[in-house]
Formats: sequence, C-alpha cells, structure tokens
Amino acid sequence: MEKDKFFARQKKKIKLLAYSKKGEKFMTKEWVISIIIVIAIVIGDIFTMKYTNQSVDEATTALAKMREEIAREDEEINSEQVKTQIGNIRDNWNKRHKKLAIYIEHDELEKIETDLSGLHGYVEKEEYSDAMAQLDMSVYVLEHIKNKTVLSIINIF
Repeated sequence: MEKDKFFARQKKKIKLLAYSKKGEKFMTKEWVISIIIVIAIVIGDIFTMKYTNQSVDEATTALAKMREEIAREDEEINSEQVKTQIGNIRDNWNKRHKKLAIYIEHDELEKIETDLSGLHGYVEKEEYSDAMAQLDMSVYVLEHIKNKTVLSIINIF
C-alpha cells in the first residue's frame, strides 16, 4: 500500500514536471515573439526617423537658401527667384506629406502647411519682412517635428 501511494505521488510529480516543461516552452515562444515585435518596431522607427530627417533637412536647406535671398538689403531681391523657390519647397513638401502623414501627427503637418502657405502669401505680395518671420516659424516647426520623432527615452515617456 505504501509503495502504491509512493508511485502515485511520483507519477503526479512527473506529470507536473511535464506540464511545467511545456509551460516553459510556451514561455520561450512568447519571449521570441515579443523580441521579434520589439525588433520590428525599432527597425520601423529607424526607417521613419531617417525619412523624416531627410524630409526636414531638405526643406530646411531650401528655406535657408530662400532666407539668404530675402535677407539681401544692399542688393535688389530677385522676386521671381524667391517665388520659384517657395513653389518648389511647397511642391516637394506636398510629395513627402503623404508618407509623413502615416506616422506623424496631422496637427504637426498642418502647422507646416499653414506656415508654408503664409510664407507663400507674403512672398507673392513681396512683403519680405513678414516673410522672414514666417520662414523662421516654418524652420522652427520643422525642427520640432524632427526632434519629436527621434527615438529617445524622453519621447517614449
């Protein structure tokens, strides 16, 4: 009788061990899946961050060239060149806007659109002092978007 109880207990222990081993395998699968998901998120963030940086840098460079043209005090400002530059900037931004809208807040993109539209209006009216202020606001918002999309602990929490 004692031997039967002993063997019955041993069988229960073996069954419990078998279940815990299966559970460990299940936990291992969960860890692997979790790690794959985290890696996919990080890789996706790297690609989106590169595209955002490229878009912002391109727009900021074009706006800096336009600023140099507008800032000329001694020489006559070439209004046609400035109008062409703002048109090119808006066209390039509109091309990139579709992809950026997938992962950047629409409010942020709307701020850029508003600033570029205002800048375009001032350039068309040849009000270059107001255009400079609007241009600086555009650059500030672009840099804000660039800093906001960087993967960092501050942005995560």
